[in-house]
Amino acid sequence: MPNYHQTITRIILLFVAILATALGILVFINPAALFPDPSWGFQVMRSMEMGSGFNLLTRPEHENLAKNTSEFLTWWSPGQYLIPYFFKFTLHLNTGQAAAVTTALCQLSGLAGLYMFFRKAGFSALISALSLLFIICQQAFYNPYIFYNGGEVLLFAFFGWYLYGCFVINKPGVSLVLFVVFAGWIGFICKSSFMWMYAAGLMFIWVRMASGETKFIQWIKKGLWPGIPAVIAVTAIYFFYLSKGANPSSEAGNLNFSSETFTFPLASPILSGFSADDLAGGLIYHNDVPVFSHSAAIMVLTILAIVSVLLIRAILIYVPKKDYIMMLIIFYAISVLFFTYTYLRGMAISLEARHFRLIGLLVVPGMIYVIGRLKRPYHVVLMLASLIILSFSLVFYNNSYIQLKTEDPHGKSGIAQQFIDREAMDYLARLDDTNRNALFVFTSPDLGLDIKHNRIITLQPLNDDIRINFDQYVHKGHAGPLFILLPSRYIGVRASIFIKCFPGYKAFSLKEISEDYVLYYSNTYR
Repeated sequence: MPNYHQTITRIILLFVAILATALGILVFINPAALFPDPSWGFQVMRSMEMGSGFNLLTRPEHENLAKNTSEFLTWWSPGQYLIPYFFKFTLHLNTGQAAAVTTALCQLSGLAGLYMFFRKAGFSALISALSLLFIICQQAFYNPYIFYNGGEVLLFAFFGWYLYGCFVINKPGVSLVLFVVFAGWIGFICKSSFMWMYAAGLMFIWVRMASGETKFIQWIKKGLWPGIPAVIAVTAIYFFYLSKGANPSSEAGNLNFSSETFTFPLASPILSGFSADDLAGGLIYHNDVPVFSHSAAIMVLTILAIVSVLLIRAILIYVPKKDYIMMLIIFYAISVLFFTYTYLRGMAISLEARHFRLIGLLVVPGMIYVIGRLKRPYHVVLMLASLIILSFSLVFYNNSYIQLKTEDPHGKSGIAQQFIDREAMDYLARLDDTNRNALFVFTSPDLGLDIKHNRIITLQPLNDDIRINFDQYVHKGHAGPLFILLPSRYIGVRASIFIKCFPGYKAFSLKEISEDYVLYYSNTYR
């Protein structure tokens, strides 16, 4: 490698490391808010801190509020709260700080693992460094510093190292057996959706080991080496974890033959790798006002699917890295088949690019290699695309971090709370400190994490049509003072629905505890 390439590579790697470290320090100073999924995981951690068993979510019974019931939470993998719990316990941090340490270390680990994988896959140090530079332009890289997303950031920390292991361990033996077993367990602890990546990685190992064989029986024999330990790993995961409750793959809806069922997985290289889904505010799944109408989003998605397939084809043709090409084909094919199947069955997996981030990361070095072979105008186009993606990412990060620092209050847990203001949080903290047998009812799972001395109930917020499954909301009986926190806009019909969910109470009082939040209170038996 020419000396100036070495210098550029070192500068890029140093810049990436400094940026990730700086972002980690900033999130520790002002801890992030929570995505809903890890909020439930942290409720499990809260239950364990208050005496419950491993992975048990303890909450008041629906039939009798005076009693508790416990549920083994299998909908999400446990790593999203276990890793922060480790830092919280060993370093004596609050929950927000522990999540911040987790995010900072995971981001650094993820970047290091990806660099090692890119180099092992045969790419030069410069292309590997440029790949990291492109990755830190993506909004997905900045998301965990604003919203702790649990399994997403844990999987990012592990993914590159897993791929590196798939490349390094390519011969039958004890090392392969141990790698397959522990990779399956670690990956699942990070995020349950790792299992399709696990299958793709094992297929890559098998095909790579058996590619020189001409007899079918030899392929079978080689396949047993990763196959048997994989069965052991998956069996243990099922019996000790998944079999104890429901998970996204266990519940399916109606068959969904919409076009996005097929085009969204196909478009994953562009949706994830180029942050297209983030830049559009979510083409299909969105929390805010969408950028595109549904019909326009379908058209855009179709175009991105075609472009993604063409990008994969270009990488297959022009990148002379046989093992990398094999891995890309296997992972892309399995991801398309897996997610098309899950969307077709109507499983509870959203149409979001974050589920495909692995594919977006995997194509980056191949894409940079291909464009590097083209004429300078294509280099300029890639540079401009990177700058556009980075500008949107930085605007998102800057605005969100200012909100974390100045608007979102941090309570006892240390987590930035998005669905309450400082005045209301301080009032609830005083109630929590002065009561020991109260029930607090919230419409967001993160709010209960700041209640340290009393029990909590989390109910889903009401939809626009105000329709609910009453059996899931109602809690019968009486068990001490009841406090229901609601947004001020709920006063009236919406609030009356929540009050009716507690038939053991009557004579509720209303107190406006801040400009935007109200508290309904009762301790009177019906």
